[in-house]
Amino acid sequence: MVATIWLCPGQGAQKVGMGKDVAAAFPAARDTFQAIDDALGVALSKLMFDGPEDELTATQNAQPAILAHSAAVFAALGGGAAATGAIGAAGHSLGEYSAYVTAGALEAPEAAKLVRRRGELMQKAGEDRPGMMAAVLGLATAQVEAACKEASQQGSVAVPANLNAPDQTVISGDPDAVARAGEACKARGAKRVIPLKVSGAFHSPLMGPAKNHLQLALEKAPFQDPAFPVIANATAEAVSDTGRARRLLADQLTAPVRWVECMQHAARLAGEGAEVRFVEIGPGTVLAGLLKRIVPGANVVSLGTANEVAKFMEAA
Repeated sequence: MVATIWLCPGQGAQKVGMGKDVAAAFPAARDTFQAIDDALGVALSKLMFDGPEDELTATQNAQPAILAHSAAVFAALGGGAAATGAIGAAGHSLGEYSAYVTAGALEAPEAAKLVRRRGELMQKAGEDRPGMMAAVLGLATAQVEAACKEASQQGSVAVPANLNAPDQTVISGDPDAVARAGEACKARGAKRVIPLKVSGAFHSPLMGPAKNHLQLALEKAPFQDPAFPVIANATAEAVSDTGRARRLLADQLTAPVRWVECMQHAARLAGEGAEVRFVEIGPGTVLAGLLKRIVPGANVVSLGTANEVAKFMEAA
């Protein structure tokens, strides 16, 4: 039997029309979207299906929209029944909440409320202390870390925020420090430094105020112990109990997403010689692309459209 590891995407994968065909094709997906709309008290699915794009892209909308798409695909695959052969899950940034949905630790509507609150808090933190993020391509992580340390001065901070691949790191922090770090990365041989369209310095110390408020929301949320390990962004360790899940989801706001280590850990979950497949659920194929660079030869499939879900189910 092939063991499954679920992968759940993060912010940036949203686009108008996301999940619309999945809702039309699978009643379980449609029910998931409706349950999330009801929990949030807003027609999130209508925003996902029809836009407008600028409203969908707002942090407090994009985050629950991506989670809703992942949760709807998971429901279309059979939900808890689909998780029978799973040995683990991981999600990138907000995708970590989606991963806990696959593991039965959070119901999708509760997870959507959490990530909407998370998005609101991150948006406010970004307004109170404006920051920026930039992707550094073609430079080793250790070199990016050194550049950030060099650029952080006089209370202005730049840090590695998303360790996405051995040669792809996103940096985050105060705009002046991030600009200096970007120049320092170029001086060290980076191929490109690309500013990102985000509303704050995510996964950096600038998110400290948001972290404190999110911790309160996480403590009130009805968590259960996950049915299988979820690999935490902040530590790249497998989490199997609610206490650590809550704590590490809060820590994640100010800590880097250690995605390379997360995927290396995920690949080890199956043990030597075991057959394992990674299944990315939700919008886009970003995580599948990163996985192939981190774990060459990994068996991975991305399921975001009704057609992809149907073909996967036929082959199962």
